[in-house]
Amino acid sequence: MASATLPAMRIGDILFDSPFLLAPLAGVSDSPFRRLAREQGASGVVTEMVSADGLVRGQKATLEYLRFEPEERPIGVQLFGADPGVMADAARALCALPPAERPDWIDVNMGCPVRKVVNRRAGAALLTDLPLLSEIVRRMAEASTLPVTAKLRLGWDGSSSNVVEVARALEGAGARAVAIHARTRAEKFGGEPHWELIGEAKRAVGIPVIGNGDVRVPEDAVRMLETTGCDGVMLGRAAFGDPWIFRRVRAFWERGVRLPLPTAAERLGTGLRHLRLMVESVGPAAATREMRKHVAWYVRGLPHSARVREQVNRTRTVDEMSALLRGYLEELERHGPQACAECTAPAAPADDPARPEFPHAAG
Repeated sequence: MASATLPAMRIGDILFDSPFLLAPLAGVSDSPFRRLAREQGASGVVTEMVSADGLVRGQKATLEYLRFEPEERPIGVQLFGADPGVMADAARALCALPPAERPDWIDVNMGCPVRKVVNRRAGAALLTDLPLLSEIVRRMAEASTLPVTAKLRLGWDGSSSNVVEVARALEGAGARAVAIHARTRAEKFGGEPHWELIGEAKRAVGIPVIGNGDVRVPEDAVRMLETTGCDGVMLGRAAFGDPWIFRRVRAFWERGVRLPLPTAAERLGTGLRHLRLMVESVGPAAATREMRKHVAWYVRGLPHSARVREQVNRTRTVDEMSALLRGYLEELERHGPQACAECTAPAAPADDPARPEFPHAAG
């Protein structure tokens, strides 16, 4: 087991109290989700992708993605785009926000594999153009008073895995850290992750390297730290319906303790609280729509969960969804404590049809 006495990870002046962060997740890592992750031990969080062009033009829909609560700090805002001038202007705009609204760092998306993003030469498409990639980060770093980081993949495909070259270019351009998903754009979320290439990138640069990809249980997170030498680990899909994954990872890393999975009562109770937070954040109509996928993740592995997932997709109001979850919990409790004890892990698998790819493209 890795030693919890290792130095805490630092990006610029930001000191993280553990190596374990919540990854940016389009359509998922909104403010309520980030708050739940922070409460359970995530040492930092990142927003969903934010269009640099939409931010610069002041589009209301884009600006909504920038909102966060104080308890979410440290928080990064992830930008996507392909125009160095626009990306620099977006960084400048973020730095000019009032202190309470200003993020702690700015991340550049260089890993999104979705067609509508790469067709704009953004996301993973940047990995095919090192001069452009370097120019974007250099212009942003010059314009920003906040640390600029990047999240990338190993390359475009198996024949062009250039992560070491990209990491060096980003460091030279002024990036203060890189997070690396251990697959190429062509692999998306399938196939075996190539953690060894994260290790190669770590040995090639002096800035912090954060690993990402197929970290599902605490043992995975610690193994990634040990085998790659990376400075931090980002957890993404493992947190779907399971913000407690951060608590379990930290307990294992710090004390060698394997905490139990959350009970059905914890999962459904948190689902109800998540719904309330969503209502406060986006209003009842949007909350009902957005929470359907989250409820499906919270109930995964519980008895008769397929029926509940089907029912939740028919709910049209917050009251209907709340009643469904409360009724389901009462049903489980009537069947005795065993039904509400530990069940299988609630995290969504890589091919979960509920996993959003890119539900917004503001700007």
